[in-house]
Amino acid sequence: MTATLDPFRAQLDMLASRARLRRLMPRAGHDFASNDYLGLAGDPAIAAAVCDAIARGVPVGSGGSRLLRGNAPEHEALEAQAAALFGSEAALYLSTGFAANMALLAGLPGPEDLIVADALIHASAHDGMKLSRAKSVLAAHNDPQAFADVIAAWRRGGGTGRPWIIAETLYSMDGDVAPVDALAAIAAQHDAMLILDEAHATAVHGPGGRGLGAHLEGAENLIALHTCGKGLGAEGALVTAARPVIDLLVNRGRSFVFSTAPSPLMAVAVTAALARMADADDLRGRLNGLIDHAAQHICAPLDLPAPASQILPVILGDDARTMRVAAALQAAGFDVRGIRPPTVPRGTARLRVSLTLNVDEGVVAALGEALQAALAMEPA
Repeated sequence: MTATLDPFRAQLDMLASRARLRRLMPRAGHDFASNDYLGLAGDPAIAAAVCDAIARGVPVGSGGSRLLRGNAPEHEALEAQAAALFGSEAALYLSTGFAANMALLAGLPGPEDLIVADALIHASAHDGMKLSRAKSVLAAHNDPQAFADVIAAWRRGGGTGRPWIIAETLYSMDGDVAPVDALAAIAAQHDAMLILDEAHATAVHGPGGRGLGAHLEGAENLIALHTCGKGLGAEGALVTAARPVIDLLVNRGRSFVFSTAPSPLMAVAVTAALARMADADDLRGRLNGLIDHAAQHICAPLDLPAPASQILPVILGDDARTMRVAAALQAAGFDVRGIRPPTVPRGTARLRVSLTLNVDEGVVAALGEALQAALAMEPA
């Protein structure tokens, strides 16, 4: 064995010593780990739409980027449907939510601009800001005044460009909801662009599942990101915005310009998922029932606050303890994953319990009992 790979082994050993080594795991047990909140990933209507598309000759691969030969009728049909459904002037379909945030933040703000992002914003937004020509600052989580103060200080210091405000509407690790209207008011006051990442809200929250910022769609300064691989059960991401914003993204969004287009079949799947989403109040009602059930059978016995959404964090703090409790739950048949830094801030390692329609109330109650037993075996 040569020493060539020793630096890599050393890094892996260091991660293991800190209980932060990550490994791929097969699916097993009851689903409390996915983002398939409404269970649409296995929806028969969506599968049938894809089968019909295959039967009429829609290709599996796109064959190239959208700006070359990869632009299929299915992509354009999806974008037209999404714009009409969400209430925006235009829409653009990208391969992932990560690619969408990268394209938005690296491609649109100019060198004289300022990006103000919530401190707990997605990793993809952080990477987009690193590549951006604009200065970026993090504001205290869910604190509208902090956003306003950052912009005001930048102006006093000579900032002359346009502010960009970016926040998730529903935070993926804490499950809490952003003060969307307050952020919109600050954006209007400061002539700022507002980017709302609806990744964990699309299909689940808002009228017809259109997200927590649905009432703001159509505003000239709003850009919304609707991830398709979570509540919609498919893959990719839709950016909805005014036509000039979308057209500029087509020209300057590098993760869009230089990526092979998503499969036309996936565009068909998302189109079907959007139709299912608009008529899924029954599914959203069932999910809300599971959230209430989790409040009673998971949160109350552990003196945790009732969940604000379908995402329930159980913060344990210590990385190693978190992973031991997660392993105990997995051994008991519950797919609950431990989340550690750098995904969450240091000292806030947690179990992320994701409530989906892939389980029922009885399974939620059983998880509550298993969690109490696992924590009793791993006291703080």
